[in-house]
Amino acid sequence: MKVSDVVEKMGLTVFGGKSGLDREIKGGYVSDLLSDVMGCSDEGDLWITLQSHRNVVGIASLKDLAGVIIAKGTIPSVETIEDSNREGIPLLGSTYETFDVTGLLHRTLG
Repeated sequence: MKVSDVVEKMGLTVFGGKSGLDREIKGGYVSDLLSDVMGCSDEGDLWITLQSHRNVVGIASLKDLAGVIIAKGTIPSVETIEDSNREGIPLLGSTYETFDVTGLLHRTLG
């Protein structure tokens, strides 16, 4: 499934990285610890987090993640959005709690 499909099905906001919306999602990963994501996420994962700072895009790019979903209605900074555009990493948002976003993503990916 592509990131754009998940955006549509889950009603996510696209903050940046629109050029990466055609990326294929291979799985999901949920964590707010950057070191955990660096060590344990897999290429193609869609990462769910509360973090919204620039380092999120850097880690997503380093790990070649499909994108990032920021939960709880948090809006990333302009710099973070610029980084996601530059790197082509979809930076997405949801107003739902992390638990609910995770369940929705799991159900959507089947």
